[in-house]
This record gives sequence, C-alpha cells and structure tokens, in this order.
Amino acid sequence: MAKTPAKRAYHHGNLRAAVLQAAEHALENGGIGSISLREISRSLNVSHTAPRRHFATKQALLDALAIDGYEQLGRMLSRILLQSDSSFEVRLQQATAVLVRFALKHPALLGHMFAAKHQPDASAELLEASVLALSSGVRLFAEGQETGDVIAGDPEILALVPFATVQGLIVVSNQGTFKGMGLKELVEYATHHILVGLRPRC
Repeated sequence: MAKTPAKRAYHHGNLRAAVLQAAEHALENGGIGSISLREISRSLNVSHTAPRRHFATKQALLDALAIDGYEQLGRMLSRILLQSDSSFEVRLQQATAVLVRFALKHPALLGHMFAAKHQPDASAELLEASVLALSSGVRLFAEGQETGDVIAGDPEILALVPFATVQGLIVVSNQGTFKGMGLKELVEYATHHILVGLRPRC
C-alpha cells in the first residue's frame, strides 16, 4: 500500500507563522535583501504561491514582520506592568532589561521594526502596533507619578527618556559591548542615573 504523501505546512494552518519565522531567520542572517517569498516557500516545502495567501507582496511581509516584532515586545513589556507588587524602580529596571534581551536575541528585527515605523508610507496598523508595544511603559510612568516615585509631567515624554536611552545604547554597542562594558551593564548604569533624575524634588 502506497504511503500517503506528507502534508505541506500550510495544511496545518500555521503557514503565516511559519513564513514570518522564516523571514526573520533570513533577516537576521542576511538582511532585508535576503528575504524572498520564493525562497521561503522552498524552505517550507510549499508552493511558491502559498505564502501569498497571507502576504501579497514582499513589502506586506516586511510590514507584518515589524508588526509581529512589536507585538512580541509589547507582550514582554506588559508582563512587567502586571507585577503591581513590585516598585516603580524594580519594574523600570526589568522593562529596560526586557529591551536588552529582545535586542540581543533579535538585533536585525529590532532595527527593522524601528526603521519601518519611520517610513513615510508606514501603514496605520504598523504605527498602532509600535505605540501599543510601548504603551505599558507609559502606564508604568503614570503609576509612578501616582505613587510619588516620578516627577510631574507628561508620562509619555518621561517614558521616552529611558527607552530612547536604551535604544541608543543598543545602536552604539558593538555585538553587545561598548568600550569593554556589556550592554546589560551599560543599561543598568544608565537606568540608575535616569531613576535619580526622575525622583521628585523636595
């Protein structure tokens, strides 16, 4: 009796996720130029038209990749916010540590995420995903103001300071280090001094 041919990935209902995973793998290993719907189809053993059921063009795939990255990051940051029994300082240190872990694990993806949202033709869905990803950080600062741990001001602008600092350190670091200091240590050092500046003055 002849064996039944193995089912292709898209029959399992996971083709979209599989394509995104393959696209990120290509991005991390060869940059945006290495992402090809045809090559991804070949690597997943599906027809070259199968991924187009989810991503009509390469640009649609790139946008979805950035959105998926923001959603991943947003979920990681939200888990920190839910730890309401922790202090503002502890949660901020944990949130910046999350950014570092994400950056070290997905360096090319993080770069693509930030570059994509600054494109003049960035979609509304992509922009919304970027805002939602960092919204937990804004809520953290608003809670910090309520508990007297953070100075008065627009929490969105205040939250921008540590997260922009972390992003900058990630950009200037070379393979996770800067002048011999590890990125994690750099971020902890910077976050400590930011916390000192955020404290209300008597």
